Amino acid sequence: MSKRILVLPGDGIGPEITAEAVKVLDALVGEGLDVELDEGLIGGAAYDAAETPLPSATLDMAREADAILLGAVGGPKWEPLDISVRPEKGLLGLRAELGLFSNLRPAILYPQLADASSLRAEIVAGLDIMIVRELTGGIYFGQPRGIRTLENGERQGFNTLVYAEHEIERIVRSACDIAMKRGKRLCSVDKANVLECTELWREVAERVVKNEYPEIELSHMYVDNAAMQLVKWPKQFDVMVTTNMFGDILSDAAAMLTGSIGMLPSASLNEKGQGMYEPIHGSAPDIAGKGVANPLATILSVAMMLRYSLGESAMAERIEKAVEQVLDQGLRTPDIMSEGMTEVNCEGMGDAVVAAL
Repeated sequence: MSKRILVLPGDGIGPEITAEAVKVLDALVGEGLDVELDEGLIGGAAYDAAETPLPSATLDMAREADAILLGAVGGPKWEPLDISVRPEKGLLGLRAELGLFSNLRPAILYPQLADASSLRAEIVAGLDIMIVRELTGGIYFGQPRGIRTLENGERQGFNTLVYAEHEIERIVRSACDIAMKRGKRLCSVDKANVLECTELWREVAERVVKNEYPEIELSHMYVDNAAMQLVKWPKQFDVMVTTNMFGDILSDAAAMLTGSIGMLPSASLNEKGQGMYEPIHGSAPDIAGKGVANPLATILSVAMMLRYSLGESAMAERIEKAVEQVLDQGLRTPDIMSEGMTEVNCEGMGDAVVAAL
């Protein structure tokens, strides 16, 4: 049976970058990849059409899909809306409805882009980190939450950080499964010295590794130190696992070590292996419609999709090698442009990857 892929272009540069990723999929379909593509609305585009950031039709298609390719959501146009219907709620709702609890965010420095990193080449050369972020729990989803008025008339905002043992167990297992295929080293990031919730996180992580993955070398690090160490000595890390909010922050910091946030894909998986794949950058409304966005993170997200949800590792490797070949040719979008290279636009970069395939 052919596999179904739901494409959700979203907002800002989302339609531009997903169009180039679809070109790559179409090229592989011509070589035997058996997939069918659907397209749906999410985020601000969905709100404009249906007054909700996650229409029921989109959710129905997402439930039936084997994998989802997402562009980006959000932008200043929708910031005046009530928080309950802002574009980001569509993304959070999709993650929650599908149980996409395990977010994989690789931070890989391509040697061709070593000069684009904000750190010295010797610090980041050969960088290859996988950050595993818990995605459906923690402070982003915890209840109670809101803004209330106190007895003295002052307003107070409040959110709840909460994790149950089973939520910690499954994300640690997900990270361990990845670590077993890499260097068998796992760093669990928490704030156990001040947050009881992450004190439990540390206890559960130790139990899971000891009882189920004795080959893995487990270490712990407080999140503030982890942020510092990512900048000081990033190559000490192999696989990192952490909470929703900490992972959100650390993965973006790690992204900039690689030279551009426009180069990094991500995967969000549920327990059935169904996944949503997206670049880790946002909708970049300042460059939307200008044709200068970097589509490589989205194209590399397709490679992750083929590997993790569609069982097509060989085709995934072909995409990754095609991206490296294009970088070897000196082609660069503006975000990774350097002296002596050839600047191309979003469409030109997509065409180059297809040609390299």
